[in-house]
Amino acid sequence: MITEQVLQVSRLFDGHRWQRDLRISVAGGRITSLHNGQQRSRGTASANRSLERGFLVPGLVDLQVNGGGGVLLNNRPDPAGLEQILQAHLQGGTTSLLPTLLSDHPDCLRAAIAALRELRRAKPETGALGLHVEGPWFATSRRGAHAAERVRPPTGDEIDTLCRAADVVRVVTLAPEVMQTDQIRQLHRAGIRVLAGHSEATARQLAAAREEGLSGFTHLYNAMSPLSAREPGMVGTALSVPGFFASLIADGHHVHADAIRLAARCLGPDKLYLVSDAMATAGSECKHFALYGENITERDGRLVNADGRLAGSAIRLLDALRHCHLTVGLPLEDCLRMCTGTPAALLRDLPVGLIATGRRADFLWLSDELEVLGIWQAGRPTTASASISGVE
Repeated sequence: MITEQVLQVSRLFDGHRWQRDLRISVAGGRITSLHNGQQRSRGTASANRSLERGFLVPGLVDLQVNGGGGVLLNNRPDPAGLEQILQAHLQGGTTSLLPTLLSDHPDCLRAAIAALRELRRAKPETGALGLHVEGPWFATSRRGAHAAERVRPPTGDEIDTLCRAADVVRVVTLAPEVMQTDQIRQLHRAGIRVLAGHSEATARQLAAAREEGLSGFTHLYNAMSPLSAREPGMVGTALSVPGFFASLIADGHHVHADAIRLAARCLGPDKLYLVSDAMATAGSECKHFALYGENITERDGRLVNADGRLAGSAIRLLDALRHCHLTVGLPLEDCLRMCTGTPAALLRDLPVGLIATGRRADFLWLSDELEVLGIWQAGRPTTASASISGVE
C-alpha cells in the first residue's frame, strides 16, 4: 500500500504563479492532488507537515553541471562519480540536473553514457535527467577552458554514438559552423536538443542551423560571436530572434548585471534560463581540481587557470537565482521560472519543474531571505546543507 503524505503550505510558487493556503498530497513520489487549504484530499493522510514560514517552489533544474562535491565528471565518468555530483547539488536545492561532459576523447563520452544508464537502473528516481555533451565540436577561437587538443570537427561515428544514446544524451552544445548541416538534423531527429556555443557563427549560419533543429544557445554572452553593427552574431541573434532558448551563468563573474537585465528583457523568463556551469568545487570544501591535467583554483569566488582565464563556476543554481534577484534586481517569480519550468520546458515532456498534479514531488522550501528550509526529491525529504553560499 502506498502511503500518502500531505504538506500544508501557506505560500507557494507553482512554476507559473503564486498561490496561498494549499494542501499538497504526495504518493509514490508524485503529486496526487492540490487542494485549497479548506478542502481535504480523498482518504486519510498518514503524515502531515505544515510549512508556515517562507514559501515552497519546484525543485531547481540545472542543465549544465560539470561537477560538484569534489568531482569533475570528465575525471570520474562512473556511477559513483555521478552520484557524488548529484548529491552535492541536491543539498543546494537542485533536484534535477544534466551532468555535463566537457570536450574529451570518445572513450570518455562512452563511459559517461554507460555510467548514467547503470545509475538509472540502480536508482530510477535519480535526479539525473540525462547528459549534456558540451563539445568538442567547437570553434578553436572560442574554446574557452576546453583543451585545444580536444577540440575537433565531428566524425560520423561520433554523431551515430550520440543518436544511439538519445535515451541518455538530452542536450548537445556545438558550433554550427563546424558541423555539416545534416549532422544537426540527425541529432534533432533523434530527440536531442541542439544548442549553439563556443562558436563564431554568423546570423546566416544560425538561421540555417535553426532550419535543421537548433533550439538555442549555451551560456549567453560567453564564448560566442558578439553583436556588432553589421553582424548580429550569436549574441544579437539570441536577443532578437523569437523562439530561441538561451542559458546564462549568473555567478557575478561571467556576465555583467546590465547584460543580464538586457537578456531578461529581450527573451523573457519563458526562454531565458539559468545554469550553474558548476565545476568540482561546487558544494564542497575543495578549492582546486584538475582539468585536462591543469590545476584550476578558486580565487575570490572565481575558478581560474594559471593564466587567469575563467574555467566554469563554483556555484550551485540557487546561488544564481539569488544573484539575479537580490543583486541584479529581477522579479523573484521570473528568477524562479528561469530555474525550474523554463529549463524543464527545453527538454520537453519531463515531470519536473512545476508543482502540479502528476508531476514528480520535487520541492524546495525557502525562507523570505532565500535560505533553504527544506528539500524534497520524489517525495522524500533530504537534509539541506547548513549554509549555502550566496553570490555577492
